[in-house]
Amino acid sequence: MKVEVLYVPDCPSSAAAVKLVKDVLNTEQIAAQVHEVLVKDARMADELQFPGSPTIRIDGCDVAGGPETGAFALSCRLYPESKQIGLPLADRVRRAVVEARERGRP
Repeated sequence: MKVEVLYVPDCPSSAAAVKLVKDVLNTEQIAAQVHEVLVKDARMADELQFPGSPTIRIDGCDVAGGPETGAFALSCRLYPESKQIGLPLADRVRRAVVEARERGRP
């Protein structure tokens, strides 16, 4: 399982996003490395189709769904359904992790 947290420099939510992902992985008893990806510039944001910081991807899929506008930029990301600004709901992360684990089973 490939687990990524993409973020911009000085993102106030990146550490919390990494912790959220690690907590979910621990709860689900999944040993997976969390790759922290620093998005350094606009070109990199476009190449990674980066909708904002932080973005959590499990096996390449954004846990909160893709960007609605298709615009990629070096900016903060808001998750309107979450009470924690800058973080997706833990249930979304958990669902993505569990679905990835199920896909990986023979």
